[in-house]
Amino acid sequence: MPALFDTLPNYWQNELSDLKPKFRIIEDTLTLEANNGIQILPDKRLVFRALQVTPEDASVVIVGQDPYPNPNHACGLSFSIPPATYPVAGSLRNILKEIQDDTGRKSIVKDGDLTPWVKQGVVLLNRVLTVQNKLSGAHYNIGWQEITDRIIKKYSDNTVGLLWGGAAKDVRRLFNERQVICGVHPSPLSAHKGFFGSKPFSKVNQILVSMGKKEIIW
Repeated sequence: MPALFDTLPNYWQNELSDLKPKFRIIEDTLTLEANNGIQILPDKRLVFRALQVTPEDASVVIVGQDPYPNPNHACGLSFSIPPATYPVAGSLRNILKEIQDDTGRKSIVKDGDLTPWVKQGVVLLNRVLTVQNKLSGAHYNIGWQEITDRIIKKYSDNTVGLLWGGAAKDVRRLFNERQVICGVHPSPLSAHKGFFGSKPFSKVNQILVSMGKKEIIW
């Protein structure tokens, strides 16, 4: 298996080459945990899956907290799950409900797999890119934020930022204030505190139109 840094898309290897030592520190931590029998999520080959959309092709960056702490759900794209996976993760279920309430039509997402959004230039990025199985937030203090800050900053000039939850809101400073929407996390624990009824999807599209970009078909 290649080193963690070497699993980055080539574009990002060039952009983040000065952070190689940080990647090595993170990988050493993950390796130690794995050697102690801890399952790390998602699969190493999927950690940087969100970065398949280059900054040139990106329209929206949806920032979450960290991956689902469940091997059936963690897939390298924030809030997404693998195709035909049941039950649907609670946060995603709430997202799909809000799409219908916001736009008046059902999401084009049929089975929890958000790659139809990715194909339209939506970057589904978590602030922290790994997690321990069954332990949400386990990797908040191993150094991911420095790396994802750099990534988000590279995307931010030409995209709308949609930031859900406290960890995501911390990167608001990286976006043009007119191109960012912050909101409550869609988790079942918090969605009723302001996520439902916030209409983030129509708001994102309004900003995209003002930027001369195409709306996202959610």
